[in-house]
Amino acid sequence: MPQEKRLMVDVGMKKMPFPMKVASRKYPEGQVTVGDISINARITGEFEARWIDKFIQIVHRHRDRIGTRNLRANIADYMKELQAASVRINYDYPFFMEKQTPVSKEKCLVRYLCTYSAKMSKTDEQPKVVFKIDVPVITTDPASDSDKAGGLFGQLSMISLEVNASKDPYPEDLIDLVDRHALSPVYSFLTAEDQMHIIQKVHQERKSSVVMTDEIKEDLTRIDDIEWFSVRCFNSSMLHSFSTMVSIEKGMWVPMTGSDG
Repeated sequence: MPQEKRLMVDVGMKKMPFPMKVASRKYPEGQVTVGDISINARITGEFEARWIDKFIQIVHRHRDRIGTRNLRANIADYMKELQAASVRINYDYPFFMEKQTPVSKEKCLVRYLCTYSAKMSKTDEQPKVVFKIDVPVITTDPASDSDKAGGLFGQLSMISLEVNASKDPYPEDLIDLVDRHALSPVYSFLTAEDQMHIIQKVHQERKSSVVMTDEIKEDLTRIDDIEWFSVRCFNSSMLHSFSTMVSIEKGMWVPMTGSDG
């Protein structure tokens, strides 16, 4: 008889929309949202079409427990059902946070894009979980000149923050941390007086993306639960057709950048 053919195969599904509950300080049971589920499994054996059906079957079996609170435990079911050597599961979802505008104190909901990712192999006792959130803010454009009247102006910066922590962080806490060090947070609504306040602030104060990134790093290093982090800042200047980037992670001493982004 021919020897059984065994292969190492990566199979999966990508971006299946599904309702889920995600970590939120405001909502102890979790904020209800709709996210995209992506699953990748490494399986030893001959490829079988039924593996794809297994992904969907397990997701629906967990339909009432889909969310960030349960993924650390649920990923073991995928390992067992698929007889996989390793499994990676991503939840990509929008998170909404209510914020108050700086002057009028009007309330508005701001959307933040998040990824909650869990990865586990047969040799792991616990899955490795990384939470990522993108936080838009305003910083000072590097082409600004504070020595000239009206010489300071702003740029849109996107902070992409990734953390691996012993305890899942609340998105609100990370958003507040980033906003605290920005020239200005970004809002989904501003009254006329709010707009004027931010415009004046942008033209009177200076905060570069490099300085902001370093300040965020300093705050993250003081949080005991965070075992590893990465901070990337992508900057979109109104003067250029390209973006700049500054990046730092735990274990690095200085931001990796070629400019004052």
